Amino acid sequence: MSGKKIRKKGLESAIRKIFERQPDQKYNTKEISAILQITDKNMRKLVLSILNDLKNESFLNEFQKGYFIINDNFTNQFVGTVDSTTRGAAYIIIKDRDGDIYVSPENINKAFHGDEVEVEVTRQKKNKTEGKITRIITRKTTQFVGTLDVKTKFAFLILDNNKINVDLYIPLEKLKGAKTGQKVIAKMTSWPKGVDSPYGEVLEVIGQPGDNDAEMYSILFKNEFEIKFPQEVIEEAEKVGIELDPEEVKKRKDLRGKLTFTIDPFDAKDFDDALSYEVLENGNIEVGVHIADVSQYVQPGTAMDEEAVKRGNSVYLEDRVIPMLPEQLSNIACSLRPNEDKYAFSAVFELDEKGNVLKEWFGKTVIHSDYRFAYEDAQQVIEGKSDTLKEEILAMDKIAKTIRKDRMKHGALSIESEEVSFVFDDEGTPNGVVKKVSKDANKLIEEFMLLANKRVALFVGKLPGDKGSNNQFIYRCHDKPSLEKLKTFSVFIEKFDYDLEFENVENVAQKINGLLEKIKDTPEYGLIQTMAIRSMAKAVYQTNNIGHYGLAFDYYTHFTSPIRRYADLVVHRLLQDKLDNKQKNYGNRLNEISEHISAQERKAIDSERESNKFFQAKYLQDKVGEEFEGTISGLADFGMFVRMNDNYCEGMITIQSLPNDSYRFDNDSFQIVGRRKESVFNFGDQVKVKVIGVDMLKKQVDLELV
Repeated sequence: MSGKKIRKKGLESAIRKIFERQPDQKYNTKEISAILQITDKNMRKLVLSILNDLKNESFLNEFQKGYFIINDNFTNQFVGTVDSTTRGAAYIIIKDRDGDIYVSPENINKAFHGDEVEVEVTRQKKNKTEGKITRIITRKTTQFVGTLDVKTKFAFLILDNNKINVDLYIPLEKLKGAKTGQKVIAKMTSWPKGVDSPYGEVLEVIGQPGDNDAEMYSILFKNEFEIKFPQEVIEEAEKVGIELDPEEVKKRKDLRGKLTFTIDPFDAKDFDDALSYEVLENGNIEVGVHIADVSQYVQPGTAMDEEAVKRGNSVYLEDRVIPMLPEQLSNIACSLRPNEDKYAFSAVFELDEKGNVLKEWFGKTVIHSDYRFAYEDAQQVIEGKSDTLKEEILAMDKIAKTIRKDRMKHGALSIESEEVSFVFDDEGTPNGVVKKVSKDANKLIEEFMLLANKRVALFVGKLPGDKGSNNQFIYRCHDKPSLEKLKTFSVFIEKFDYDLEFENVENVAQKINGLLEKIKDTPEYGLIQTMAIRSMAKAVYQTNNIGHYGLAFDYYTHFTSPIRRYADLVVHRLLQDKLDNKQKNYGNRLNEISEHISAQERKAIDSERESNKFFQAKYLQDKVGEEFEGTISGLADFGMFVRMNDNYCEGMITIQSLPNDSYRFDNDSFQIVGRRKESVFNFGDQVKVKVIGVDMLKKQVDLELV
């Protein structure tokens, strides 16, 4: 074999085969070269380079210096989940493996986003592993939603999911009366060899593109959320009455005589929580955090419970709520509505004026909410408006601020996500945009909910005698941020002439809080705060307690919203087990629930984000040709995103449309740079843009620089 004719890829394959044929034999460069009859000096250097590459990807071990042997533990076959990109490539996420495996479009092998697949590693680079999909183990779904394009002899379904880069071929006899342009649900029936598109059939027509109901249905369907409840669940819910059982009331602590009130959004219907307030004879303050006792009505093993765990949480789209529980429970029986007696699960704290917990009590109660405040109402009281409960609200606001200040001192992050919502007319058309601002009234509720969540986690989760954490519990955990993401954040804020260095994760909160306080009145505040959130890890549910970094809590859970989160319902049951001294072993069930509801939460967030994008596009549909001042909010190799300052809607300017030069994206400096004139576009730059198009199908707004 002539060494000069061997290409590197073929040479690597030949070397692999030598080791695979003799798995117990060690070889050095000279011996491998002799077997392959390589005498050329440069080719021998290439052999050594390949041997080191195979060692770096763990195919080989270096037995002793210069000698290599096959790694008994090496495998290049893995099972994982497809996470597709919009460009046709994918990353295979493999449980308990550091790093994903990149698969290029030509190696996808008909797999779709979310499928469970077998992947073979084909190339190992320093910071990137590449592979090819060899087998589809389980399809995530075979049903898709999209828009029909009916031709003369056949039809195609153009899928809404932009992470699936094929259309569905549908014979005319499988349309079931659906017309071109309609949104439908279709089922994939087969994918013959040698054919570019899978075959399918229409199952249901859901409406016209651009129609609110059809688009929201599409978003929910894509993320696997059901709109309707199964009949069995509805029937169970309808049997739940609002009258309290006198025998059950006798088993509970009766707190109906305590001054109790709720503070919620003005349009809320599902009141999860209420607060009670009392000044004790010793001068301390008793605060009760009373949570809707969903566990009284939703018992394990019932149809309602199975549906609740399946959903995982309520989904809050821009124009509607898809509840976790049927309305009979979420808005009526469980909801802590004013002037009604209700079952609650309560956490009652005796506090000093600094918010220190002196005593605590957890248990089932009966309460009666005397007053109902919207956040705006409570805020006006805090700002000086006269009210029957002014003294109580001001006292609780003072304690909440003291507790918050203490949290910040102990390393909590002071980051608030920017939320924008739309105002709708009677036809469901967005005609205004409102930016939600978290004020003192919001933070009052937040601090007492955080207190209850933390104290429940400590009570159930912390084992006596510093023996660690109880793993038969569900914690809300937030890991420390990675230094790599923090360094990216540092590069980002340099564009605004701010300088933060992160040597370790211990002082991150202090530095970011200081920066946000310093810039809170600047135009770039919202953008920098959003990027700070993106630099953090995502909070998850798990039974292995690692604490909550963002809140600076060693123990934390979710207890306060069981109407809309299944995690809280499970925590209520586990807390009651603790109070009853019941020792239960759930095996791996709590782990399974934690993983599932964490995944459902991510899908709910995706649904809410896509809903917002749709209504942004709809809001700007009649504003094509209008000009707006905006802020560059994102940069990529295909262009830049601009958020308009007046309406907070975001659109994209393609890199090809940028005027007066040819531009490229510089990945190292996070800039778009002109090739000739060296003009530069940075995050946060103020620009003037014109809306030149709105694509409702893609939920995309196209802009150009003015």
